Amino acid sequence: MTLHLIADSNSGFQGDELLHIETGNYPSLGYMEFPPVIGWLAFIQNQFHSQSVFVHHIFSHIASLLILILIALTTVKLGGKAKAVFIVLLCILTAPAFGRGHQLFQPVVFTHLFWLFSFYQLVRYVTTLDKKYLLYLTIGVGFGFLTKYDIFFFIIGLTGLLFSKRTRTSILQKDIWKYILLLLVLIAPNVLWQYNQGFPVFDMFSRLYETQLDKLTIVGVLESIVISLNPLTLFFWAGGLIYMFRTKNNFIYRPIVLTIVISIALLAINKSKAYYFYPAMITLLIFGSIWFEQKILSKRQWVLFPATGLLILSGIVLIPFGLAVLPLDTFIKFAEIEKKGNRYEIEYTEYYSKSKWEKTMEGLQNVYDSLTINERKDCLIWGKHYSQAGGVNLFRGNYKIPKAFSYHGSFYLWSPEKGELPKTIIAFSHGEAGIDFFQSFFNSVVPVKRIYNPYADDEKDLWQTIYICKEPKLNFEQLKTEFKTRIFE
Repeated sequence: MTLHLIADSNSGFQGDELLHIETGNYPSLGYMEFPPVIGWLAFIQNQFHSQSVFVHHIFSHIASLLILILIALTTVKLGGKAKAVFIVLLCILTAPAFGRGHQLFQPVVFTHLFWLFSFYQLVRYVTTLDKKYLLYLTIGVGFGFLTKYDIFFFIIGLTGLLFSKRTRTSILQKDIWKYILLLLVLIAPNVLWQYNQGFPVFDMFSRLYETQLDKLTIVGVLESIVISLNPLTLFFWAGGLIYMFRTKNNFIYRPIVLTIVISIALLAINKSKAYYFYPAMITLLIFGSIWFEQKILSKRQWVLFPATGLLILSGIVLIPFGLAVLPLDTFIKFAEIEKKGNRYEIEYTEYYSKSKWEKTMEGLQNVYDSLTINERKDCLIWGKHYSQAGGVNLFRGNYKIPKAFSYHGSFYLWSPEKGELPKTIIAFSHGEAGIDFFQSFFNSVVPVKRIYNPYADDEKDLWQTIYICKEPKLNFEQLKTEFKTRIFE
């Protein structure tokens, strides 16, 4: 938690967080890109009316602590003792992937929480066959589905319970239909919301496959997993993978093992990004820590000391690449990032987003102040990307500028339904291609300011261009129709 609080003080918001924060102003049963839980949590955080990174990370921090507790409880339930718990938690704390994933206000940390809660209940059910754990498991995967759709892979993995006579007989004797019905009741509101909106989540997945997922390879994803989880933890999770199949308790553990294997196989078949695998990798680390304790430390206890030292040393090196525990200038020196021309290339936007948004908001304020009184009267700001509109709406109170709207992602849901556009709109986008985009909707589009980002790691993010747009060609209702099939562009 100390590391997370330090990161809060050093960082700004990652781009997707600005969308998630905005969802709290529109609590709903669903959103275009994700299920509703993130919006419900954002609604509570937004009651503080704060722009603080810490305030908007409150639930992320709580979830990250609960995840560590669940990992420890699951390790013990599977037969691990103190040393196994120590090792698995050390692996988690020294992995950059979990540092960043459990820091940001994104569905990722919450889906990890519900995935691990569900896995813990699965372990309890398989070892005891007590039906109350089957109930808890159903509730866990239900809320997991309402958090992020990738828990669907875990739900399918639960078919592993049917491949063991012991659990299959138990489930069939416990009126399994009741638990299936409960799951359907829990997820039905979001499914109905998706149905009423024409299932935009399928459009998003299609866009993802078109632009990103189709380019992934199994080797590339595996390499990313190894690096992001800390290469040293490969020893433990690979050992855990072997141990799962060879443990003397395999007869009891078989449904658990099959659930993990089926989930991972489905993720791989569907060309998932590396971070989709992380909850399943945590379960492998749990088995790996038990293997290490029972098979390695039982014969060579001294191995614990070098293993601990190496994990800690690697963590010191790798943690800054997952958490902003260092000030920006210090991180640049630490990571030995060389300046190329007038630019550093920093992958982690939260390291520099605070200064980026200060410049952006000052630029928008200057442009707004340059307008005449009549032009300012009904002026709005159009952010081409949802993060741009989200940032304006979060910070605009300090700069006395108008509210922003967008047709990108879930912002489409909140854009005005009817009426004429103001005669003057301030628009902005990444790069300079935005002029072609906005010229489709205005007769006059004049670029008036460019804002340089010296830390962008992608060429398209080097500049943000601000435009003054006049003489709109369409009204709000026509724009709503125009972007109905373009929200993920």
